[in-house]
Amino acid sequence: MSDISLTAAQRSSLISLQQTQSLSDRTQTRLSTGKEVNSVVDDAVNFFRAKALTDRASDFNLRKDGIDQGISALNASLGATEAVDSLLKQLKGVLEAARSQSTEERQAANRQFVDIGEQIYELVEDSSYQGLNLLNNTSAKLEVAFGVRTSSELEIVGRNLVGTTAFTASSGNLFTSTGVFSASGGFNLSGVFTNGAGFTAMGSNNSAVSFAAAAISRLDTAISRLRATSAELGSNVAILQTRLDFTTSYVNELETGSDKLTLADLNEEGANLVALQTRQQLGIQSLAISGQQQQSILALLQ
Repeated sequence: MSDISLTAAQRSSLISLQQTQSLSDRTQTRLSTGKEVNSVVDDAVNFFRAKALTDRASDFNLRKDGIDQGISALNASLGATEAVDSLLKQLKGVLEAARSQSTEERQAANRQFVDIGEQIYELVEDSSYQGLNLLNNTSAKLEVAFGVRTSSELEIVGRNLVGTTAFTASSGNLFTSTGVFSASGGFNLSGVFTNGAGFTAMGSNNSAVSFAAAAISRLDTAISRLRATSAELGSNVAILQTRLDFTTSYVNELETGSDKLTLADLNEEGANLVALQTRQQLGIQSLAISGQQQQSILALLQ
């Protein structure tokens, strides 16, 4: 370029073409990305403001995942309590029927009662989610964080619904422990019959049928305690769902705010591209005219 002499008109046209090409490249980039600010060079202030909003949205998206998993963990426990409630009502039905049964029927009821009780124990043991069981261990804890730079969180402490004793019969008798609730605050069905004899304690002639009434009363208390636990779990699910909905909305607002700072007006950029292409064609024509003038001088010399 330095070894070639150009007229002032040609140099002016060339510079104009280069500027037009640069603007055309920028406009095409905006059209392809949909953004007016693609790098810090485009607009340093808006670029970093938008980046701050996008980074915060990304942080809260991670919290969304944690909240969603927390809801799933609680729903798993909630489903288990509903199933246990159904089994407890079956136990109550067995007890109520036993009050008018024969001795042989009550012996069968003993086995049925134990079988259902064992299923309750096993169901609670199986109700873990990703290794966390909130129904068989008071030291279990579910912690769900909501904020990024704050300590905002929800902590759910586990329960021990079945105590520490499995549902098994001992020496032909049914449930040898006392009390229907374990020390950990859950219910322990090993104490439904405080005398340890189970249904046979009612006697062949129903002389001690009051044992059944007392056992039914203990089961009613256990069912009530279980439903209170279910209500607490359901309340926590509602809290997490509310926070999840808020976080989803908040992330959307952050991303929308970032877009406002960086997005291009595609209609405007499309019009700009058409104008730049027209300007580029005019610049090429201008250079051609300048060259034709030099060719005319050459023709005269020839």
